[in-house]
Amino acid sequence: MDFLAAAHPWIKALHIASVIAWMAGLFYLPRLFAYHAERAAPGSEMSETFKVMERRLLKIIMNPAMIATWSFGTLLVINLGISHLFTEIWFVVKFAAISALTWFHHLLVRWELSFRADANGHDARFYRRVNEVPTVLMLVIVIMVVVRPF
Repeated sequence: MDFLAAAHPWIKALHIASVIAWMAGLFYLPRLFAYHAERAAPGSEMSETFKVMERRLLKIIMNPAMIATWSFGTLLVINLGISHLFTEIWFVVKFAAISALTWFHHLLVRWELSFRADANGHDARFYRRVNEVPTVLMLVIVIMVVVRPF
């Protein structure tokens, strides 16, 4: 535990960096889906280009960033004391919002798979609307951490 205490600033910095990378992907992928649904017919060259972009964003940036976010966040929670934090309402709300972001991430994976199979079932407007989900959840998380209203 002494190592975790000494490494706390580094763990926090890596946690913040991974959150930024993950959030960037959560903001950008639904936008790619909107453009894909709006501008590229299934099987077209443009559709295939979008598929490559979407897959790389998920595999190279988003998935590793989500795993890093959860890993560094877990280390921070262990370092600060799990039993203490889960009695704080602000932390429980933050944890619920992070869980919702993770659920949203998995929805994006499902939608990417449907685009890859040329079986997208949503229009561009749908993806523009769901693009607001990570913004709302991010605001909840930031307010819980910084303001701690509860």
